[in-house]
Amino acid sequence: MIATLCQLFASYLKIGFFGFGGGYAMLSLIQNEVVVQHAWLSEAQFADIVAVSQMTPGPIAINSATYVGYEVAGIVGSVVATLAVCLPALTIMMLITRFFMRLHGNRYVKGIVGGMQPVVIGMIGAAALLLIFPSSDDARSFIDAWSWILFALTLLGSLRKVNPILLILLSAAAGILIYGVF
Repeated sequence: MIATLCQLFASYLKIGFFGFGGGYAMLSLIQNEVVVQHAWLSEAQFADIVAVSQMTPGPIAINSATYVGYEVAGIVGSVVATLAVCLPALTIMMLITRFFMRLHGNRYVKGIVGGMQPVVIGMIGAAALLLIFPSSDDARSFIDAWSWILFALTLLGSLRKVNPILLILLSAAAGILIYGVF
């Protein structure tokens, strides 16, 4: 159990340190650690976690860490994974805040941030492709014809400035009707 908790901590600490760009950019790192490296979850379970993590309040990386930690080692694992994924951001933000005014106009800092922006976009794209086209033969994609229809309607609603909470509720109701009845 201690070894598993240490692996969980190390994995989510790594995700926290190298997951630039937020939760969606972290998805490919999380998938690699959780599904590929340690086989704590299957591809299908990972897709389910992503869906649930998107719908629950809070950052997707923290929500997924909490869930994976719980699946792997119960409540203690949940706490360990959540703390591990938060620790790097907390530490880095404390350091950046302390030196921000001094480094704000620094050309090297601007260069680092400018270089990281395309990488973040690429990582988000990789995460989307990973969910649409799972890497293993036994995995299933959660994308089907109904998903594309819901996506199109939600995109249209967003473009027409429909309240995002209303879109989420309508999508949930549609999901219940489509996947619960048919």
